[in-house]
Formats: sequence, C-alpha cells, structure tokens
Amino acid sequence: MRQAILDLEASKIREVANAGLGRTDVLAFWFGESDEVTPSFVRQAAIDSLQQGETFYAHNLGLPALREAIAHTMTQRHAPHDAARAIDVPRVAVTSGGVSALMLAMQALLDAGDEVVAVTPVWPNLTAQPGILGAQVRTVPLRPRQGAWTLDLTQLIEAITPRTRLLVVNAPNNPTGWTLTGEEQGALLDHCRRTGTWILADEVYENLYYGPTTNGCAPSFLDLAQPDDRLVVAHSFSKSFLMTGWRLGWLVMPPDMIEPMGKLIEYNTSCAPVFTQRAGVVALQRGAEITPRVVEHLRACRDTLVPALAQLPGVEVASPLGGMYAFFRLAQAQDSLAVAKRLVAEAGLGLAPGNAFAPEAQGWLRWCFASHEVDRLRQGVGRLEGWLQKVGPGRL
Repeated sequence: MRQAILDLEASKIREVANAGLGRTDVLAFWFGESDEVTPSFVRQAAIDSLQQGETFYAHNLGLPALREAIAHTMTQRHAPHDAARAIDVPRVAVTSGGVSALMLAMQALLDAGDEVVAVTPVWPNLTAQPGILGAQVRTVPLRPRQGAWTLDLTQLIEAITPRTRLLVVNAPNNPTGWTLTGEEQGALLDHCRRTGTWILADEVYENLYYGPTTNGCAPSFLDLAQPDDRLVVAHSFSKSFLMTGWRLGWLVMPPDMIEPMGKLIEYNTSCAPVFTQRAGVVALQRGAEITPRVVEHLRACRDTLVPALAQLPGVEVASPLGGMYAFFRLAQAQDSLAVAKRLVAEAGLGLAPGNAFAPEAQGWLRWCFASHEVDRLRQGVGRLEGWLQKVGPGRL
C-alpha cells in the first residue's frame, strides 16, 4: 500500500455520524445534503430509462442530450450575450458525481511533486485528492471576523507563483459560506494567467446563493474567463437539484482538454449510468421548478437557524452568503471532534466538527440547515442550548 494512502485521514464527519448510527433520537445535521427526496418527475425519468432497457455503457463523456443541456444551461448563466465565451458541448464532460469530477481534474493536471495552493477551510477532499496524487499542498486560510470568514486576496495572490501548478478554490464555500466576488475572481484569473497557473473552481454551490445576483447564482469564474483559459470548473446535480445519491456531475474545461478527459474517464469509471443521465436531462430542463424553490426554502432555513444560534451565549456565527451551512464557534471549545461526539452522546444532536475542514477551524462546528422541516432546526437549537447550560462554561 502506498504511504500516501496509509497517511490519509479518515473523515471526521463520518466518525461523528458513525457514533450516532442506529439512534433514532438523534437530530442529524452532519452531512451536506437535504433531507428532501428528489422530485418525482426526475425519478420517473430514470425509471422510464430502466424500463426501456437502457442498462448499457454510454459514451465516456456523457450522453449527447445531457451534454447539450449542460452547455445550454451554463451558457445561459454565464455568457448569454457573448458568443465568443459560450460554453459549448466540446467543453463539457459528464462525470459520476462531483467528487469524481474533482478527482478527474486533479488527475489531468497534476504530477507528483507539483505545487497546489488551496483556500481553506474547505471540504477535506479538495486537499486530500492532490496529496493522493503526490502533489504538495500549501494552504491559504480564510480569516474569521465576527463569525464571517473572509479572504485576504493579497495573501492569496502572493502565494501563487510560477511554481504553482494549480489553485483550488471552492466558492460558495463548504463549510463557511464565504463567496468570492467577481472582482476577486477577475484578479485571481489575471494573476494566474501571468504565472501560468491552472484554476480548479469547485462551484457546486453556485445556485445556493443569497446575495444580489443578475443571473440567479453566485459569481463564477465562467462569467469572466475565455474558453482557452487554464480554468476547470466542477459542478454537481447533488445540491441544487436534490440529487445527492445519484452521483452525477460535470466539468467545464478548455476545448483541448476534452479528448484526453474522455480517456481519463474511461480508466476511472468508463461512463456515468445512462438512467442517471436521463434524470439529469430532465432536472436541467425543469430546473425552474426545482432550484428556485430549494433556494428560497434554504434561505428560510438559514434565516431561522442563524439568528437562533446567535442568541445563545458563547456562540459566534454570521449569516452565510451561499451554501447550506451555518458555521459557528463555541467559546471555550478546544476540540471540535470531541465536542461533536459529546453532542451526539449527550444531546442527541449531530453536527460536523470544524477541524474536519482545516486546523484553523478548530473550535467550530458545521450545521447543515437543508431541512424540509424548519421546526427540526428549532428543536436542534433547543438541544444545543440545553446542553450548553448543562455542561456550563469552561467545560467544553
């Protein structure tokens, strides 16, 4: 076994969840998914595909119908009036989930020993995947100010040099909700053009955005980039289409990457299942019936949970601009994992530990507020409040 694999950290989120498995009394908010099922018409598309016998291999890069739907959707979002920057089908690859999309991009771009700069805190896969491939990861941390995490753009730009092969950035960010501005994206894109650095943008939460917007989503590098820029953008059907278990995603990349990417997909998964791709086509075609409703419900969930948390003594939290998480700090908490485990055991409350996402997030907890029952969030806050009163200050 390779040492890099032996050295991989097990998921701290899974470790907490495993502590609560089988307990029906636990209110679980640890995983990054809604508890609402996929819309019936999306499920029906998959059922129809299976009933028609579509149980065979597909093209490595995805069904033409799905690639066309993705290209149309992405162009409408990010280049509706600029034909030169349109996201055409030859720039789109369908993947078996967003996780696979990110790993494929890393495999395509990184050699052992390459330097990667990553913005943290971040979902741990984004820093573990380069390490699996033998790359060297340097991190530039966001900084918390009154519960909100912010970027020192100058620090990040200074960290990216001609030695930097890849910049990895996730915005809207899991777990903090931090979101890049268009101006920041422009500055990073210009700088990476000068240094020859690739950008891997994890934008799977772009639709889950609560700030001012003209195109219904968060700012994207695709709003600014030219087709031949060294930019790869990863997406997923999981979050904004309520399709986490379907394992369906996509990549947008420069046109000259598409043929090699098809070969790489062949050696990883061969192709995404046809029936899930048929479901993806319908999800995009009828996205106006899904995503806006999801976003408005998540906004209501956020606006219920965050003020309630902010009223608790010793809690530091700010309202996230994007994503589906409240990221908050407990005063006196020294070990996020230990606190999260105690919350499961002693309060029946399941949260993700902050140090799963970066060392600088020690003492923080992530609460996924994608609950179809807003009252579950209120119940959870009540359990946290009662537990804090019980344990008392200085005992976390």
